[in-house]
Amino acid sequence: MNSVSPPDGLAGLSSQRQPPSNLQAEQALLGALLANNKAYERVSEFLAAEHFANAAHGHIFGAIQRRIEAGQLADAVTLRMEFEHSGRLAEVGGAEYLARLIGAMVGIINAGDYGRIVHDAWLRRQLVDLGEQVVNRAFGSEDGLEGREQLEAAEQALFDLAKDGGSEGGFVTFGRALTEAVNLAEKAFTSGGGVSGLSTGLRDLDAKTGGLHPSDLLILAGRPGMGKTALATKIAFGAAQQILREAEDRDGPGAVPKGGCAIFSLEMSADQLANRLLSESARISGDRIRRGEIMQRDFDKFVEVSRELARLPLYIDDTPAITISALRTRCRRLKRTRGLDFIVVDYLQLMRPAAGSRPENRVQEISQITQGLKAIAKELAVPVMALSQLSRQVESREDKRPQLSDLRESGSIEQDADMVMFVYRDDYYLKAQEPKDVNFTDGEKLQDAISNWQARMEKAHNKADLIIAKQRHGPTGTIPLFFEAEFTRFGDLDHVHSDDGY
Repeated sequence: MNSVSPPDGLAGLSSQRQPPSNLQAEQALLGALLANNKAYERVSEFLAAEHFANAAHGHIFGAIQRRIEAGQLADAVTLRMEFEHSGRLAEVGGAEYLARLIGAMVGIINAGDYGRIVHDAWLRRQLVDLGEQVVNRAFGSEDGLEGREQLEAAEQALFDLAKDGGSEGGFVTFGRALTEAVNLAEKAFTSGGGVSGLSTGLRDLDAKTGGLHPSDLLILAGRPGMGKTALATKIAFGAAQQILREAEDRDGPGAVPKGGCAIFSLEMSADQLANRLLSESARISGDRIRRGEIMQRDFDKFVEVSRELARLPLYIDDTPAITISALRTRCRRLKRTRGLDFIVVDYLQLMRPAAGSRPENRVQEISQITQGLKAIAKELAVPVMALSQLSRQVESREDKRPQLSDLRESGSIEQDADMVMFVYRDDYYLKAQEPKDVNFTDGEKLQDAISNWQARMEKAHNKADLIIAKQRHGPTGTIPLFFEAEFTRFGDLDHVHSDDGY
């Protein structure tokens, strides 16, 4: 590779600990671009002006980039004219240096290799800067971050560098994409139920969605008291059952699953969540469990059911106000050590953005969190379900069925989600509509109103609706579900014996 002296004052220090750089590769790349602008196609996808260690080289590459992308010629002559016009010709070494860069070229065909060398050196410099920042923070030069928060901030910075600075990605051949599509179709076909993803444990939801699919961000929303946590727990329970069942089919009874479901419970403690699962599976009221109003046979049933549940690959993290970077780190670790197939976050508005970030408002904060959850789903290739609260405007409408606009900070949530589901129970609102004596002067009209109200309550009893308001890969619509309030238990509705046509 030919080498030319860079412009005065831009060659860098002669210290043994210079930041990583390769000035010869930068010169050879610029020479190739000036000799033949078509070489730009080999580096345009991943290289930018700020990736050059030499500031003059960055200015030259930026000028080449602007002219080529504008459909103009970029050579030593046109660049000299541009830099003369902007008064920056001396900054890039003058016209003579531009002409000499062509002599540093080894071959146009090598432009892609030189570009990757330049990009790799930039990545290394970023790591050096990040390391210095971590050291300075640890020595206390930046107030406001405790040791654990510094860990999270460092992890977030590394993740951002890997996500934004990496040169991975690009096109996938259509043949490869078709192979993946056929494999998914084959899995759905051989399952017999049309489920190509991870089962939710709910028949009609699986039929509507094909199960839980890798890289999807699912939002499950509802007003307080609708049963969001109970439904999300039911879905995680169903997914864990499938993971265990597949492991036993593959490796025999007693097999240890190589995968699992992670539940981040920001609102309830781990033991409260376990108590709810135990209550649902044993069919004993959680309220009776808390008060100790159980018989010996109930306790024996607890022990029996708990032994079965203990084998399920469910992992609970009840850290309050967890940050998105901490959640990402724990999911990565779990996937590496035990395997990970599904993530549940309960709930979205209780999370915090990455440590060290300073969102200007709540909407930006939620946007960072939803984008982070979507990035986790894609990076780990697992479905992520995040629960979300709805705004109070639902209560002000006559029709209380939720809509996409009812999502708090709905813009970012709706945009980032692959699926948005609402859980709705008519009986929750009907209970508050019971006719009162004070509202009627005629006893006969009161009895008619009570009879009508009781008929509506009976029709809504033990029923819930799961409204799919958005689904990128399938249809929307309403799925009727069975709900037992005593055990906060969701299940499939019996279509055959349903009185209302469900």
